[in-house]
Amino acid sequence: MTLNPQFQQIGESFVKQYYLIFDGEREGREKLVNFYHAELSLMSFEGVQVQGAAQIIDKIKGLTFNKIARAITTVDCQPTFDGGVMVNILGQLKMDEDPVHGFSQTFVLKPMNDSFFIQHDSFRLVIHNQ
Repeated sequence: MTLNPQFQQIGESFVKQYYLIFDGEREGREKLVNFYHAELSLMSFEGVQVQGAAQIIDKIKGLTFNKIARAITTVDCQPTFDGGVMVNILGQLKMDEDPVHGFSQTFVLKPMNDSFFIQHDSFRLVIHNQ
């Protein structure tokens, strides 16, 4: 068991880097492929399951909004027993002219060589239908 003592710094730094790219120019979202593993990354996006970096980027590129503004409420990080980091983000986002919605996203960052890749990525809008 190897707990990474820098799990909080790693998680917070990752969130800043990831959302800087995701929330930037729509065409630039392809660069997110560098965060995922070609085969070992899994994404659940609003209940849709996707595996592998190419398929995940295809899903992200298929999102129809052009602009996104995000306000992060909390970033909670926990070390995993293999030296990785679990990161849970809670916040709000606004896409194009849509109303503001809450969102939750959880990542599991897996160590590989001298870096990390996203092993798990789970995203949900926080929408309550009454």
